[in-house]
Amino acid sequence: MNILGISAFYHDSAACLVQDGQIVSAAQEERFTRKKHDSSFPINAIRFCLQNSKLSANDLDYVAFYDKPFLKFERILETYLSYAPRGIKSFIKAIPLWIKQKIWMKELIKKELGYEGKIIFTEHHESHAAAAFFPSPFQEAAFLTMDGVGEWATTSYGIGKDNNIQIKAEIHFPHSLGLLYSAFTYYTGFKVNSGEYKVMGLAPYGEPKYKDIIFSELMDLKEDGSFRMNMKYFNYCAGLTMTNGKFDKLFDGPPRKPESPLTQREMDIARSVQEVTEEVMLRMARYVKKETGQKNLCLAGGVALNCVGNGKILREGIFDNIWIQPSAGDAGNALGVALFAWYQYLENNRIADNKKDFQQGSYLGPEFKNDYISDYLKKNNIPYIELTDYEIPERIADLIAQENVVGWFEGRMEFGPRALGSRSIIGDARSPKMQEVMNLKIKFRESFRPFAPSVIIEKVSDYFELDRESPYMLLVAPVRKEIRREMTEEEQQLFGLDKLHIRRSTVPAITHIDYSARIQTVDKETNPLYHKMISKFYEKYGCAVIINTSFNVRGEPIVCTPEDAFRCFMRTNMDYLIMGNFLLDKKDQKPLENDIDWQKEFELD
Repeated sequence: MNILGISAFYHDSAACLVQDGQIVSAAQEERFTRKKHDSSFPINAIRFCLQNSKLSANDLDYVAFYDKPFLKFERILETYLSYAPRGIKSFIKAIPLWIKQKIWMKELIKKELGYEGKIIFTEHHESHAAAAFFPSPFQEAAFLTMDGVGEWATTSYGIGKDNNIQIKAEIHFPHSLGLLYSAFTYYTGFKVNSGEYKVMGLAPYGEPKYKDIIFSELMDLKEDGSFRMNMKYFNYCAGLTMTNGKFDKLFDGPPRKPESPLTQREMDIARSVQEVTEEVMLRMARYVKKETGQKNLCLAGGVALNCVGNGKILREGIFDNIWIQPSAGDAGNALGVALFAWYQYLENNRIADNKKDFQQGSYLGPEFKNDYISDYLKKNNIPYIELTDYEIPERIADLIAQENVVGWFEGRMEFGPRALGSRSIIGDARSPKMQEVMNLKIKFRESFRPFAPSVIIEKVSDYFELDRESPYMLLVAPVRKEIRREMTEEEQQLFGLDKLHIRRSTVPAITHIDYSARIQTVDKETNPLYHKMISKFYEKYGCAVIINTSFNVRGEPIVCTPEDAFRCFMRTNMDYLIMGNFLLDKKDQKPLENDIDWQKEFELD
């Protein structure tokens, strides 16, 4: 039984193939088109899913789409009508595409795929709930989904049991935790649906001085986590921006211009909205626990990528266990809707062991074998040396220990926004200069951005206040006190980005300024080579933690192919690239012809 799940036309379009209940392939369209957050119909991702299993569209039994276009169109029309004549510019921009294309989804799918079979539609938050629960390790669990907006729902909760999910209650548009966070993302000068994690990373540099204003003016929050937003401050219902002039007055000035210098105001605003978000998430989690009585919680929706909030829910001990969909945003709904079709629509059995999830480490994308990589390198006269499987872990561990930055391109590409040791850039977490070097010289991005650690699962509790796995980099936890370095009185007086250069622990490159880290645990089963390499680093150099950041530069999607990886390697100050069994040394390479200077392009110094 072959089921293809599709999400498209909002942001992060994706496709997923489920065969006989097993997730076989999944990928975002952006990885193939090289257009970040590509929202177009995911024809390339679909092609990959089919070709990877040697299928054609004729072999598909069902195609499942992640939301209900007519319901979404109804919400858009009703919203415009209720705000008319305001919003006419936005209306003129949005409606023609809906009328020409988006509401005719059945016809579009049939035409694009040459497919004549059955097409299933779920509601957006049903897809999120399915993506949260069905791949989880639990036979029974509560779920909580939080995002910007689907059709009408912006938040939902319910219970997943066996092969069934049931939504118990929803919060509806325009009241949205995701859109609140996106409004502040826009206001602090970052890109909506892309820069939210920058706000989260910036928050520890500020003080929560606007938190009370948010609660008194913008949001009426109830004890159960439900809320209403004061729409007189927001412009997203009918305008082309997220906030308006009243919002500017409330927060002491206009939105920050993108790429302009960050001030203490932006840091304080980021801290304020982050603390508000955490408070809402905690109240919701407590209420869901009270109403469902479940021990386990599953999370999805874009807000579930707020790993600081996730970590708080875990540390509060509200639930015994938490599982978060690694592709929590809209891309993950392609996976959710395909599993919904298999379990709930077709009523197939589901048996979970409460230990191992069904996501397979989220290594669900394309893989390039040594033959392909070797042909590409030879054809383009690219110098390399070949290593055996046995040699790779020690050689890379040695290079990292010498403070080299290494591109790591191995196995199947990750599904979701995080690099998890397949398409990663790695470095030495012990190096005090590595965070700045990797931000400015490799990633060409803002210097304040923290890096995540990869740590072998056996040693996670030696470094972090975490007693369980975090394979998808979706939990933030404190660095253990034993490895922290306490700040001097002088250092404690520093403000804003001046805090950046203080060495805070024995692994300073991955210790954020509030002594936290966004952790990825690595186990032998899901990524044996990556685990061997970090284990070798520990064995030789006494550290079981390395830096892991996504293999891309700012503004580009994570690399997919060897060609993408080589291009990114050459455009940055990375020192080495390992692809399959082939090691490339930057010193041996000729410069790329007619290529842009990426460092000048971003001007981040």
